[in-house]
Amino acid sequence: MRNILLTLKYDGTNYHGWQIQENAVTVQQVLADAIEKITKQKIMPTGCSRTDSGVHANMFCCNFKSDITLPDKEIIKALNGNLPFDVVVTDCMTVNDDFHARYDCKSKEYIYRIVASPVRNPFLENYAIHYKYPLNIDDMNYAAKQLIGTHDFSAFCSVGSNVQSTERQIFNAEFSKKDDLVTFSIEGDGFLYNMVRIIVGTMLYVSQGKIKKEDIHNIILSKNRENAGPTAPAKALFLNKVNY
Repeated sequence: MRNILLTLKYDGTNYHGWQIQENAVTVQQVLADAIEKITKQKIMPTGCSRTDSGVHANMFCCNFKSDITLPDKEIIKALNGNLPFDVVVTDCMTVNDDFHARYDCKSKEYIYRIVASPVRNPFLENYAIHYKYPLNIDDMNYAAKQLIGTHDFSAFCSVGSNVQSTERQIFNAEFSKKDDLVTFSIEGDGFLYNMVRIIVGTMLYVSQGKIKKEDIHNIILSKNRENAGPTAPAKALFLNKVNY
């Protein structure tokens, strides 16, 4: 048996996230279907994360075990020949038997994109939110820096999460701007349910003056979801990089 690590890119627009669900199309399901076609076995790949409905991935890693004899490069071709247009395998390699795509992950980077312009960009409609008012990038970055470190991020977690611990370590959090496109990048050892989207919604409130830029630290200490901003839409969020 080989332990096979796949790297994917996908457009999450047409999917209810990564994880398989009843009566909903997910990335895990279409990948499992493609794996079954080339291995003749029902195999469920293990993902590095659980992206939500509508969220995209520039890099997503998963692994599965099989006795398939195809070389790694041929597995890429075979899977892509059986996947829909919006899911692509970019890399494949055979790894150690004990490798686990989720538990061996050291950090993940997400990006969130905002078109800050009076006019919409039709080419980014499914991949960024439109924000027609000026953004105060300096204040948002001042606020974002308070996220860095190891904290209990309960205030930035949607109700319904069943994780054992709400403590996470954030390594970097920063807004950058190029023309009308504002990109928020955040890297951490893990993220809670809707955490990045709540952070973005909170930072938009900072830009609007609804939350003071100095108050992020106190919001974290409060551990109260009601003190943070709204949850930003899913379509602008990308899992950008996975580090092992």
